[in-house]
Amino acid sequence: MMTTFTVHTKDTAPQGSQAIIQATEQAYGFLPNLMAMLAESPAAVEAYATLSGIFDKSDFTATERQIVLMTNNRLNNCTYCMAAHSTISGMQGVPTDVIEALRAGSELADAKLEALRQFTIKVVENRGFVASTDLEAFLSAGYSKGNVLEVIVGTGLKVLSNYTNHVTQTPLDDNFQANAWSSES
Repeated sequence: MMTTFTVHTKDTAPQGSQAIIQATEQAYGFLPNLMAMLAESPAAVEAYATLSGIFDKSDFTATERQIVLMTNNRLNNCTYCMAAHSTISGMQGVPTDVIEALRAGSELADAKLEALRQFTIKVVENRGFVASTDLEAFLSAGYSKGNVLEVIVGTGLKVLSNYTNHVTQTPLDDNFQANAWSSES
């Protein structure tokens, strides 16, 4: 027997999820399926919405935030989030070459941005146990100790969304289809 999850709407979501669902629909003009899946648990949808808002307040630029998020998405093989964040990155003005490199898992041309990508890889792959040389390389590239912790905030956000998408098998929204992704891409 296969367990299936409901792609909720504002009408089917539990009462405790409805305010966030309505706010998300107003912000995006539609309800992304990730949020529709998270709505099953008011705590989960609130956690994602809150942590996302907090990460947006980090000292990182929109491009830097997307580097952290898309690097996590790729390492976690989250096809849904790679497509969604490719679309969102374009809307936020992230340079096309950066988006393409993140989708491919290849080196970024800008040395500082590449240092951020490499540090994020080390955090994810080593579950936070980064070598002092990796930490020093990140700081030497022009990032701060606060940015170290902000990479962890972004990684926490992606654990929440990537794992949710894996467990619930979130269907890709029509709005993100143009940027569909697979690890074989």
